[in-house]
Amino acid sequence: MVLTGFFCENFRNIEKADLTFDEGVNLFCGNNAQGKTNAVEGIYLFARGKSFRGASDKDMTRFGEKGFRLKITYRDKSGDHSLEYACFGNERRRMKDGYRLEKITEMIGNFRAVLFTPDDLSMIKDGPEMRRNFLNVAISQCYPIYVRRFSAFKHALEERNCVLKTANKGFFLDQNEIFAWSKTLSEYAADLYLLRKQYIEKLSVSACRLLSVMTGGKDELSLSFKSDISPETFDKESIKECYYRKFTSGIDREIAVGTTLFGPSHDDMEITVNGISARNFASQGQQRSAVLAIKCAEGEVIREICGEYPVFLFDDVLSELDEGRKKYVLSGMEQKQILMTSCETDAIRNTEQTIRVEGGRYVSSRR
Repeated sequence: MVLTGFFCENFRNIEKADLTFDEGVNLFCGNNAQGKTNAVEGIYLFARGKSFRGASDKDMTRFGEKGFRLKITYRDKSGDHSLEYACFGNERRRMKDGYRLEKITEMIGNFRAVLFTPDDLSMIKDGPEMRRNFLNVAISQCYPIYVRRFSAFKHALEERNCVLKTANKGFFLDQNEIFAWSKTLSEYAADLYLLRKQYIEKLSVSACRLLSVMTGGKDELSLSFKSDISPETFDKESIKECYYRKFTSGIDREIAVGTTLFGPSHDDMEITVNGISARNFASQGQQRSAVLAIKCAEGEVIREICGEYPVFLFDDVLSELDEGRKKYVLSGMEQKQILMTSCETDAIRNTEQTIRVEGGRYVSSRR
C-alpha cells in the first residue's frame, strides 16, 4: 500500500496543504510546534477513524474556522482510491472514491497504516488499558468486522451495567433481563476473544523473530493473550459458554459495585523478554527494543493477513532511539513506504522526499 497524496484545509494550524508522496522514505522536518505531527495525525485518522492524540473534531479545527476537510489518495493491490473526511459543526461527511460512507466502521480497514510515536515506548510500562487500545486499533485494520463486534460488545456492556447500577441503588432486579444481557454479552465477548487470541499469536511470531535479529539472538520476546476465562477448547461455542457462566455466577458481587467485573474489558497482552515479565524485570533498553519489535511486527502481520505492507508513520521516533536501533529501523524498510518526522534536517539519508515544515506550511524537495 502506498499513500500518494494528502490534502487538508483548516486542520490544526494548517490553513491549506496539498502534498504528494513517493515510495520509500518521506521526511517531514522542522522545529517543534510547526505542524509535522499534525500532518501525521490527519493521515492516520483514516486508518484509526479518529485522532491518535485523543482530540475531538472541534479541537482539530483551525482556530476561528467552522470546520475542516481532509482527503487522502492511496494505491493498494486493487487499484487507486481516495478517502475523505469533513467536519463542519455537527455534520460529518465520510467518502470513499466519491461515494458516501454512513458510518465510521465503513471507513476503517480501507487505508492501513502503522503509527509509531514516543508514547508507544511506554506500552510495556503502562497498564493493560494501553495494550488493549493497541490491540483494538491493530486488529481493526486487519479484520474490519472487529470494529462492528467491538461496538456491539460495548453497547451490550453498557446496557448490562445499567441494569446492575439500577439494582445497586436498591431497585427491583429482573433476573430475566440480566441473564438476557449476559447471554448477548457472551456472544460478542467470544468474538473478541477469538480475534484477539489469533492476532496476538501471529504478532508474537513476527515480534520474536524481529527482536532476535535486532539483538543478535541475545533476547527472546514472547506475547501471550491473558483473559479471565480458561476455555477447555477454543471454538466459539465453548468460549461463549465459558463467558456466560462467568457473567451469571458473579451477579451478587457485580450488583454490590454496580458494574460488570469480568470480560474482554479486562483482557491483557502479556509481554515477556527471556521468559520473564518485560514490565517488571526488563531493562529500559530491552523494553525499548521489545516495543520497536512489536510495532514493526504489526506491519508484518498486516502484510500476512491483507497481502501487502501498510504505510509506516514514524512520528519523532528516531530521537528516542540509540544508533543501533535507528540503524535497525532504517535497514529493514525496503519495499515499504515511510513517512517520518524529525527536527533534524539530516536525520536520515537517502530520503525520496524532504518536506520542510514551518507554521503549518509545507515545502517539498526531492532528490
